[in-house]
Amino acid sequence: MATEPSSAATSINGPEFRFVTNHGNVLLLIARDQHIRIRDIAILLDITERAAQRIVADLSNAGYIDREREGRRNVYSLKTGLPLHLPFQDDLDIDALLSILPAVESTSSPHPQTGLASS
Repeated sequence: MATEPSSAATSINGPEFRFVTNHGNVLLLIARDQHIRIRDIAILLDITERAAQRIVADLSNAGYIDREREGRRNVYSLKTGLPLHLPFQDDLDIDALLSILPAVESTSSPHPQTGLASS
């Protein structure tokens, strides 16, 4: 007798978990667009702006990103040679995580999921 699949398995949006943490996702978003706003990060990850601010602060305090003011905006830069701190493999660095990103043509185009411009 077959059983009904769970709602998570049949969800159009996929499972209710993510393979990459919000910290990893924020790092990937910043790699994609170094001028991204906290508001856009929050919208893309479906988290609060305050949570996005905390994650960016965590990444900055840990040395993974640098923030520089450009007028009223922050511009971020990544430090790609730092380790990922995985408990089971210590030789992977940020470059390994960034290698999953497809090449991005332009950072001034709207974000595909939100339609928000990055400027």
